[in-house]
Amino acid sequence: MNENWRISRRTMLRGVGAAMALPFLDVMEAVGSVAPPASSRPVRLAYLYIPNGTPDGSWAPKRATRRGTLMRLNRWMRPLEPFKRDIIVPTNMWTPRGNGHGAGTATWLTGGGYDSKRIDAGGVSADQIAARHVGRDTLLPSLELSVRGEGFFSNDLARNTISWAASDRPASREVDPRAVFDRMFRRPGEGAVDRSVLDIVLGHARGLRGRVSASDRRKVDEYLESVRAIERRLDFADSRSREAVRAGELTDSLIRPRPGIPTDHREYVRLMLDMMVLAFWSDATRVCTFMLDHGQSNRYFNFIPGVRGTWHALSHYRDISGKTEDDDGKTSWDSVESKRDMYSAVTMWHTEQVAYLLGRLRQIDDGDGTLLDNSMIVYGSSLADGHEHDSRDLPLLVGGRAGGAFKPGRVVRFSRPTSMSRLHLTLLQRAGADVREFGGATEPLNELGG
Repeated sequence: MNENWRISRRTMLRGVGAAMALPFLDVMEAVGSVAPPASSRPVRLAYLYIPNGTPDGSWAPKRATRRGTLMRLNRWMRPLEPFKRDIIVPTNMWTPRGNGHGAGTATWLTGGGYDSKRIDAGGVSADQIAARHVGRDTLLPSLELSVRGEGFFSNDLARNTISWAASDRPASREVDPRAVFDRMFRRPGEGAVDRSVLDIVLGHARGLRGRVSASDRRKVDEYLESVRAIERRLDFADSRSREAVRAGELTDSLIRPRPGIPTDHREYVRLMLDMMVLAFWSDATRVCTFMLDHGQSNRYFNFIPGVRGTWHALSHYRDISGKTEDDDGKTSWDSVESKRDMYSAVTMWHTEQVAYLLGRLRQIDDGDGTLLDNSMIVYGSSLADGHEHDSRDLPLLVGGRAGGAFKPGRVVRFSRPTSMSRLHLTLLQRAGADVREFGGATEPLNELGG
């Protein structure tokens, strides 16, 4: 390695038809310099949204000290147990101006009220404000991800949008993992669409490997192998989708799959989460949203042992006859307790996916700490108890250390209802946005820093 040789943080591996940003490498630091504090690293911001709320009490940790230190999570949050030192669980937070499946979804990130006649969410969403301030430093200002919706409300605008470029203009969502991958790595207009991105940039990668340290070679190899693994999974998803279309197969939720969307819902969600990891790892973007379903999801989760009925029907767990307007007309339940447990099991399945994301981020070296250390991952819903359509004490967690600004491993208990707009303001400021007010909030949540 030439110790006097350096490259820019924005160096990309290039080839005809592809350009791939690199993860953080030692060679991107000035030789002999002191590594900057974690707070000077780029901080990534992600919002992950689930609809339909959670059963009352299912989001409360099992045990925490008087000072709020998380000791044990409850049975439905158990997938996050290995990450309890990496998360903050804020309590008593709400969205005073947005509630319900439509308005609550549309305004979860805007802090405004939803006007259905004008299609107005009351403001620009927090992620898009962040993108305007920090997006100039990355290939993509932001990524807006979603799974393809299912059920009656799958085309309803309010229920399918959390990201707003203007109060009356939702940001476009990507539902196809391959489309997300291509936005990050393909160069439009240069062809080679049938070749592996790695094959295209391999020559440049070999040249780089010959000039960096052993530590940097390991980082590059791990990164490229992760990209290769995702390419294989995308190829498999494409071939499986084509076969399913030819065979006339239907998914578990009775929706005919389209090419590019994995037929296995778990594989679909994890591919999208891996797209987020790649985007943050390569610094293709520092801002991302992911709707794990639309705001009144009627998706079936019958692939979870013991679960029957649609997600929205399960959220109304006190109605067990199967004859209400929320039901599918063919599923009923034995008791309120068993239906509530099914509802909680669907919540836990999504928590497993969040744990997967946190685990992937925690494995990746980001120069000073891990990618998770330098991230802010918000996960939650615009509803509290789904049966009551409650807007108070929303299920929320914040993962990561925000580059050293946050002190995780705690429950942060607010004595009175606290607007989620204060959380957005805090995250915006930590992400690098020069803002002093959001959604009527002017005071950040200093409690997140301990």
